[in-house]
Amino acid sequence: MATNPFQFIQQTRAEVAKVVWPTRREVMLTTVMVFIMAALFAVFFATVDIIIRGGLQAVLGMFG
Repeated sequence: MATNPFQFIQQTRAEVAKVVWPTRREVMLTTVMVFIMAALFAVFFATVDIIIRGGLQAVLGMFG
């Protein structure tokens, strides 16, 4: 069932009014947590990469 544009705008405003926006503190805390997790994952994957590279070089060095 189609609604007219006026009803659509009213319904949209009603839904936007229900949104609970985060506080500045929550945004900052979440942002810091994202940067920390990204750094931890970067260190983890760099370490795994170094280990795998070393293992492959050791294996391939045996046959070279």
